[in-house]
Amino acid sequence: MSEAQAVPEVTGKMFLYEQPELLMKEKHGGLALKPAAQPFGFASKARAIPLTLGEVPSAMKNYPIIFMSNEQPQLLAVTGLYDDINLFVDDQGNWEENCYIPAYVRRYPFGLATENNGERMAIVIDRAFEGLTENGDVPLFSNDEPTEQTQAAIDFCKNYERDRQMTDQFAKALVDAELVQPQTAQYTPTGASEPVNFAQYFGIEEQRMNSIDKDMLVDFHSRGLLPLAYAMLMSMSNWRLLLQRRAKRFNLSEADIFKPVVN
Repeated sequence: MSEAQAVPEVTGKMFLYEQPELLMKEKHGGLALKPAAQPFGFASKARAIPLTLGEVPSAMKNYPIIFMSNEQPQLLAVTGLYDDINLFVDDQGNWEENCYIPAYVRRYPFGLATENNGERMAIVIDRAFEGLTENGDVPLFSNDEPTEQTQAAIDFCKNYERDRQMTDQFAKALVDAELVQPQTAQYTPTGASEPVNFAQYFGIEEQRMNSIDKDMLVDFHSRGLLPLAYAMLMSMSNWRLLLQRRAKRFNLSEADIFKPVVN
């Protein structure tokens, strides 16, 4: 493979939501939730999932953590390579056990739509979710009010949005410091004389991070940014594990590790 693959963008009105609708008792009062046959099937083709700042310490154990770009520095957990296949979701739609599940997918089918830079917020639900039905186990509303379960989901979405706004501030600080730069993930197969470039992404440039001036170092430390930035750097070791996961998933030899597969 001669060229590295770029990590896909996750832009859009509601990434992963097929038919998002504003949650309203007039429209959804007679609906209820039931377990989906494939709990995370909706994310089975996602090669990257949005992350918030507070998730970094947990997510760094399983995923390379990158930025979408230095102009739109959204934090992402990389979950797949090449094939539009989430390597952490199996054929039954289950997320791999003992791997951190990002909050963005845990909140589904609920979500939060924002306007005017977060000044206006509204809870949405994906009407296309297979577990949303008229004969489900958990009603969305009772006596014209959200049920306890629905309110818990609403609160989760609001907390997620607060975390997302903090994440934007973290990302902006790194971008302003010119620490977020184009990067290339490489892997050297056994017996090869040169490494193969297999992914292009935006990440923290380690050399720049290690040479920031004293004033910036003190500022980052006082704002709690240093541990999170270094956690992102440490997560880069997961690129290799992602390749190994792909090889195991599709029974690929090391010689074929970069080849596309038909799912």
